Amino acid sequence: MDQKDKQMPVMECSVSYSLSDQSGQVTASGEARARVDEESLAIFPETGETLFFSLRDILEISEADYKIHLPLSSREGLTLFNVGYQYQDLLRNISQLRNEMLLKDILMNEKLRKSGVQAEFVYLDETGKEKQRGKCEPRLYETGIVLMPEKGELTRIPYSDILEISGEDYTFTMTSEFGEKLILSKMGSQFDSFRKIISDSINGLALKVQSSLKELFPEADPTIIRKAARFMREGKAARRSDIESLSPELWKRLEMQLEIAGLKEEFGFLKSLSQQDRICIGFKRGLMGDLTGDYLWFLIPIYSTNSKDPGNAVAMEAASEDGGGKATYFFRIVSRRDYPNLKNIQDMHREVDNFIKVINRCMLAINFRREPIYLSDEKLADPQYTRYRFAIQKLPTLRTLRSLFIGRVIHSSPEQWKQDVADLLKFNVTTLDDSVRWAKAMTSPEAIDDIAKPAPGP
Repeated sequence: MDQKDKQMPVMECSVSYSLSDQSGQVTASGEARARVDEESLAIFPETGETLFFSLRDILEISEADYKIHLPLSSREGLTLFNVGYQYQDLLRNISQLRNEMLLKDILMNEKLRKSGVQAEFVYLDETGKEKQRGKCEPRLYETGIVLMPEKGELTRIPYSDILEISGEDYTFTMTSEFGEKLILSKMGSQFDSFRKIISDSINGLALKVQSSLKELFPEADPTIIRKAARFMREGKAARRSDIESLSPELWKRLEMQLEIAGLKEEFGFLKSLSQQDRICIGFKRGLMGDLTGDYLWFLIPIYSTNSKDPGNAVAMEAASEDGGGKATYFFRIVSRRDYPNLKNIQDMHREVDNFIKVINRCMLAINFRREPIYLSDEKLADPQYTRYRFAIQKLPTLRTLRSLFIGRVIHSSPEQWKQDVADLLKFNVTTLDDSVRWAKAMTSPEAIDDIAKPAPGP
């Protein structure tokens, strides 16, 4: 290895350590030197075998009684203690370096607008219960704020999730549409510039949506454009009934864009199977910013009160400006065991409305990458997908998508695609096991009957 490729240690210190297996049995312990660098934690015992862990191997970090507890992906547990006056430094370095690695792996690929701000924070969940507090570095990106805590795991909040922002008495408060609240304080002289950049970022995203809608529908009243943009903030797919309540013509223009993008036949076929008022269309800025332009995507819910009809699914597809999509992705709306019990269509509508909110949030959180959704556990074991494994471990939104994922239908020929869609939807109401994914080989009568064997996946 070249010298330039070697990781320089960020910190070294003396520790006592204990390594236990999944049953809690101690397999190694003693006095050692601990070394932390940008990618790994190494333990060098005075006697015994050297222990090396990628920071990706650490599932979480907790502390109690001046002991650092590190559950590992190997189902082992590593505890560090007797660190002395360097305890806080060691805890902070492990936490911060792991968060930096996580930040690379959580599928973000966008420009950093502001960093280097020091603040204190309180993060409350939707019930008002405190989830986290302490010192942090809040970083502002193009489409969201990332909270890098001194201790604990990072949090990302897309700007499109923020319903309300207030900045008074040098305290910055953000409330999300899900009821979560982030309070930042003690930013000192950075407060005003921080407030301006986050305001400019949110306004810039709103302007982009409005300008895109105006380009799509030049003769539209500005008030219609502004109201529609609220439904479609930063890539969110908006419901047909919401858009048509403002302007039926605007919805027609959105459907026409799907036709231009090469998805006319697919959209039309899925639309014919769906609850059409709840079809959603959105457009999202490309993953490399202005280099790749925008792309369109849709969500089409397929369900009814007759649980034997193929359905209990939402179809999703995205198309870039330079051509149609390559596959249609399907997600389960409710548990397959619960679906037959939902006899009231209004109950199903409510389930779907909530589901659309979840899918919107999840897709924004992973910047619309589809590969980590559909890859099997076997594929994820390949070294090239290490970043995805770590992202799955640490992103609840990605785990949600994987748990709801039914399967994907590749675009081969139009006839084959339609047949595969029909087979997938039929399969989804045939099995009661939520863990089973559809695969094309499962569409034969023999495979449909043999549904008890789970396919790879969460």
